Amino acid sequence: MQAVEIYTTQICGFCHAAKRLLTQKGVSFTEIDVGRDPAKRAEMTQRANGGRTVPQIFVGKTHVGGCDDLYALDRAGKLESLLKA
Repeated sequence: MQAVEIYTTQICGFCHAAKRLLTQKGVSFTEIDVGRDPAKRAEMTQRANGGRTVPQIFVGKTHVGGCDDLYALDRAGKLESLLKA
């Protein structure tokens, strides 16, 4: 299974929703809290091609986007195949 990384902050409801979906699917992920770390936020923005909002979600080398994008992938039935790629 592909490694999953999610950039978050502690107070972000969308971050909690994205983590909940991944957890329900049994997907382990690495959470990177950018709330108090400007260097990690800069890293996230660079990796996300300028994306500055959280969450920013990566599956392997693929930038999924945010929470809505993750849920859209799941509804379309494409999340499982991306995780297994």
